[in-house]
Amino acid sequence: MARPRMTDDSLKVRQLSHYQFSWTAGESGGPGIWTLQLVLDEGAWEEVLTLTADDADNLQDTLANTDKVFYDIERRVLMFGVTKTGS
Repeated sequence: MARPRMTDDSLKVRQLSHYQFSWTAGESGGPGIWTLQLVLDEGAWEEVLTLTADDADNLQDTLANTDKVFYDIERRVLMFGVTKTGS
């Protein structure tokens, strides 16, 4: 029996290569909208997340201080850092 072929769409967890925060003005006098664009596996996949101002602030700090970040596409979960078991 032939094994299923691996495709870009079959990968569920990808490594974050680059990211960009954006802010869009809201209605006059209303709050703006923060988004975070994730570029995964050197552009093989992209995702855009809508954030609160607090989440944007926290994520910017965490992303700036973490060497490796992964993103689970199906669950929409960012995973920070990789630690060897027992460390």
